[in-house]
Amino acid sequence: MKTSIQKDYYRHTSKWINHPWIKTIFNIDFRYTYLFRKISEKKTPIIFNFFLKSYYKFLSKQINYHIDLKATIGDGFYIIHAHRLYVGPRVIIGKNCNFSHCTTIGQTKGRDNIIIGNKVWIGTYCVLDGNITIGNNVLIAPLTYVNFNVPDNSIVIGNPAKIIKRENATEDYINNTI
Repeated sequence: MKTSIQKDYYRHTSKWINHPWIKTIFNIDFRYTYLFRKISEKKTPIIFNFFLKSYYKFLSKQINYHIDLKATIGDGFYIIHAHRLYVGPRVIIGKNCNFSHCTTIGQTKGRDNIIIGNKVWIGTYCVLDGNITIGNNVLIAPLTYVNFNVPDNSIVIGNPAKIIKRENATEDYINNTI
């Protein structure tokens, strides 16, 4: 059975490998996801986990990422470009999701939950905010502000955002699904 880290790596490269930690040297987007997974699985010794968290914080500042360690992320998570990504603590992300750079998934009041379904593609400069649920197979176009629920099989575009129903909305956007 493949691990979450192997599935994330497959989404990045379309290759299955047994030791993806070796490849973290070359791919900064995957390196950040790898660290998130290793810290979240809580199987590592305490002293090693301390170093992982320290490097995670250092890397967060270097590439301007922040994925809260309380967030829940499904297998096959794929960050498209490094720099400026924020995912808050009460965010649940499904399988095979793509996030572009300059994306904010957070809460205005810190009490809201954001649930993102499977096969969701989120474009550059998108903001998802409030107590919302994003369905499965949803494409959120670049520069879109979403503060309402989005049904399955939809494209969300514009500001103010509009929903366009479309089967296979993410068909050409999400590759190497697991």
